[in-house]
Amino acid sequence: MYRVWNFLTNYSLLLIIGAVLALIWANTNPDTYHHFVEFVIWDHAPIGHYHDGHRTLTLHYLVNDVFMALFFAIAAKEVWEAVVLEDGSLRGKKAATPLFATAGGMFGPIGVYLGLALFLGSDTYNAVANGWAIPTATDIAFSYLVGRIVFGAGHPAVRFLLLLAIADDAAGLIILAIFYPSGDLAPIWLLASFGAAAGVFILFNWLPRKLDAGNELRPNSTWVRKNLHFVPYAIAGCISWYGFMRSGLHPALGLLPVVPAIPHADRAFGFFSDAESHLHDLLNVMEHALKHPVEVVLFFFGLLNAGVEFSAIGDATWLVLAGLIIGKPVGILLFGWVAAVPLRLGIPQGMRIIDLVVIGFVAAIGFTVSLFVASVAFDAGPVQDAAKMGALFSFGAAIISIVAGKLLRVNKIELQAAE
Repeated sequence: MYRVWNFLTNYSLLLIIGAVLALIWANTNPDTYHHFVEFVIWDHAPIGHYHDGHRTLTLHYLVNDVFMALFFAIAAKEVWEAVVLEDGSLRGKKAATPLFATAGGMFGPIGVYLGLALFLGSDTYNAVANGWAIPTATDIAFSYLVGRIVFGAGHPAVRFLLLLAIADDAAGLIILAIFYPSGDLAPIWLLASFGAAAGVFILFNWLPRKLDAGNELRPNSTWVRKNLHFVPYAIAGCISWYGFMRSGLHPALGLLPVVPAIPHADRAFGFFSDAESHLHDLLNVMEHALKHPVEVVLFFFGLLNAGVEFSAIGDATWLVLAGLIIGKPVGILLFGWVAAVPLRLGIPQGMRIIDLVVIGFVAAIGFTVSLFVASVAFDAGPVQDAAKMGALFSFGAAIISIVAGKLLRVNKIELQAAE
C-alpha cells in the first residue's frame, strides 16, 4: 500500500486538505472566509474580473483563472500525447470501447440531471439548467486511486478507467471552451493565442530540427534547448493566456494551444507513470517541474472553492449527485455494452461487462473538475453553492464503488511491483 499512499500524497492530499479547511472555515466564520476568497489584490488591473469599466484582480481570480491554467495544461498534455503519439492510449481499436463508454458517461449524467430538473418544475429547471455539465466530469486522480483499490493495480479495468477519464477530460475542456465563456466573445483575440503557439513552434521547435536535418549532433536544437529551455514557451503561454482572457473564453484554458508546440517524446508511458520521469523531452521535463507548484495551486483551489455552508444544500446538490451516481454508471454500462457486444469492438481481456457498472461508480467522483465547472456555470450565490456541495458529496461514490465491487464479485488483481 506504500505506493498507493505515495500516489495519494503526491496528487491529492493538498487538495483534500484545502477543501476540508474551506468547509470548516465557511461553516464557522463565513464572513471572514468570503472576505478572504474575494480579497482584492489589484484594482484597475490589466487582468481580472471585468466590471464597471475596469478589471479587478482578486485572489479567487488569480487561482481559478490564472494558476489553474497550469493544471489544465498538464491534463491537456496527457490528452495530447494519448491522441497523437503512435502508441497513444486513445488511438486505434483499443480505445474504441472506452471512448464509447466516455460518451455514455457524459450523456447519462446530462440526461439524469436535466430530466430530474424538469420533473421538479420549470422554476427549478430554469434555475439549474446551466449546470448540466457539472456531473459529466471525472476527477482523474481520485478515480484512478479508487479504481486501484476496487480492482487492484493489475486489473485491466484500471487502464480502461484511465482511458475513459482522459477522454472525459478532453471532452470537458471542449465543453468549457464552447459552453462556458467567461465574458462577451471577442474571437479575434484568439489570433494572439494561436499565433503565439504557431510562432513558438516554428521558431524554436520546427526550424532548429529542420536546420539539423542529417546532422546527428543536432547543434541548433541542442543550442535552443540548452540556452533557451522553456522560456520561449512560457512567453508564448502568457500571450496565449491573455488572448483567451480577452476573447471571452475561460482563461484557465489559455495554455492549451501552446502545449502541442512544445517538443515531446515519441512515446508516453501513461498518466501518473513513474517511468515518465525518465523521459527528458522538454514537454515531460516541464510537466514534472510543474508538479509541485500545481499541488500548491490545487490546495488553494480547494480552499477557495470548497467553502460552502451546509445550509446551502438544495436541489442542485441532489441533481449533481444523481447525475454522477445514477447517470454515470448507467450511461457507461449502456454505451460500453453497445460498443462491446452489438458493435463487436470488445472489451479488454480479463474484464466483464458487469465491471462497467463498477467503473461507472468510480468515474462518478467528480470533485475537482465538477467544482470548477460549478464555479463557472453559476454566478456566486445559493445555486452555485448547492451545486458545489453536490461536487463535494461525489466523494461518496468511492464508498459506493467499493460496495459495488464486493456485491458484483470483482476479481481483484494485484501487481506485486505496484504495491
